[in-house]
Amino acid sequence: MSETVTEGPSGLQIHPMDQFVVKPLFGGEHINFYTPTNVTLWMALAVLCVIALLVLGTRGRAIVPSRVQSVAELLYGFVYKMVEDVAGKDGLKFFPYIMTLFVFILFANFLGLIPMSFATTSHVAVTAVMAMAVFIVVTIVGIVKNGFGFLELFWIKAAPLALRPMLALIEVISYFVRPVSHSIRLAGNMMAGHAVIKVFAGFAGVLGLGAVAPILAITAVYALEMLVSFIQAYVFAILTCVYLKDALHPSH
Repeated sequence: MSETVTEGPSGLQIHPMDQFVVKPLFGGEHINFYTPTNVTLWMALAVLCVIALLVLGTRGRAIVPSRVQSVAELLYGFVYKMVEDVAGKDGLKFFPYIMTLFVFILFANFLGLIPMSFATTSHVAVTAVMAMAVFIVVTIVGIVKNGFGFLELFWIKAAPLALRPMLALIEVISYFVRPVSHSIRLAGNMMAGHAVIKVFAGFAGVLGLGAVAPILAITAVYALEMLVSFIQAYVFAILTCVYLKDALHPSH
């Protein structure tokens, strides 16, 4: 990772965006689609954490659960209730997909808070793939289940007839903008928080023993980022449930 703080002719220089640079794991400068990078490493670690929690941690299925099994069961119940409440009973068949999304994003966010790690969910390239997958799945489900009835999603029957064509155009545009907002919301929030922490860390490194205020700021922002990491995983998952509800019941 590049240095965050440098002192040159122009004085103090802080580079909070250096932490988001994608780099090959084994050296070199060129990155191809098959090149293992720091993104690859930390995404793989997030997948391993998901497997450790949901597969290895619950394999015993003990009546008196271990701590890991308790955490897995809490997350399971939390996401199950969310899917049932938002998408309805019909949406429960998609629960494994939404659960996987939620837990993967949660671990990716938390792993990104480890010093010297890489926040994979701060890259739109990562979040856009997940958002596009949700968009495609939801659209296919809506068309397969409802046929032409899926178009009722864009036709606002409660509005006056004269306004319906204009509202339909707005609804179509907003529908196709969904994956953009879905991905940028997660990536933007994660990138902003990490950049702020890096800025305060740069000031702390320069001030040395007098860096009480920056260190307190880092502690406060870090605690906030832990909360944001959970909230952003929740927001991504609940928006997926909302989109799924629209696909399953377009006339509602």
